[in-house]
Amino acid sequence: MFEEQFADGSLDRSVWNVEGPSFWVNNEQQAYIDSADTILFGPVAGAEDGQALILKPQWREGFATPTGRTTDFVSGRINTADKYDVTYAKVSARIRMPDARGAWPAFWMLGYGSWPDAGETDIMEYVGEKDWTSSALHGPGYSGDTPIAERQSFTSGEDVTGWHVYSVERRDQDLRFFVDDREFYRVTKADVERYGPWRFDRAQYIILNFALGGTYPQGVNNVTSPYPGLPQSTVDRIKAGEIQMEVDWVRAWE
Repeated sequence: MFEEQFADGSLDRSVWNVEGPSFWVNNEQQAYIDSADTILFGPVAGAEDGQALILKPQWREGFATPTGRTTDFVSGRINTADKYDVTYAKVSARIRMPDARGAWPAFWMLGYGSWPDAGETDIMEYVGEKDWTSSALHGPGYSGDTPIAERQSFTSGEDVTGWHVYSVERRDQDLRFFVDDREFYRVTKADVERYGPWRFDRAQYIILNFALGGTYPQGVNNVTSPYPGLPQSTVDRIKAGEIQMEVDWVRAWE
């Protein structure tokens, strides 16, 4: 069993890598940086041991990346590549997120090699519509706007601003997605092979990140200004320090 409680007040670099500002995909509006401003730890109400990992976007007007891109936001992204990965396992995280249009926090997995051939398992994606999250698989023949995707809606009186456990069970013939132990989506090998090769019989590593705006949020909210997929109301709350993703723990059972 793998278990990360984020209780030590710092990131365990023997388990986690931090993405840097050269990385950019999906027209996201942030740059990722290795900083205590964007990847931090602290007491969080409702966390099981009182402590949690916090991924926090920050306003950084005119931030220049090493590749020459300029952005007005920085944020955090961590992964376990080459340090911890799984093939067949249940992978879960307990997460709380903000009610913020255009926010794009995610908990997901990637295979090794070129995308999409290596395969991608999106355990939880949230694009600022607080009543639902989504899960998806990407691979050769079913990537980008993949047909292998499903939204789940929270039960009455609940939304992303409460603590929830998001999970996937990766099995040899199917993947099963859960929120709070409620299965809402099952994808079989036969389902995937209608579109392309099955890529979920090989190791994938874990990713946690907080993106802003970009392709998926904009496709849902149709916001074009002041940033693609990211409305002014959320920009104002980022400037005020009100937007963050809190991760109580990550666990995997092989």
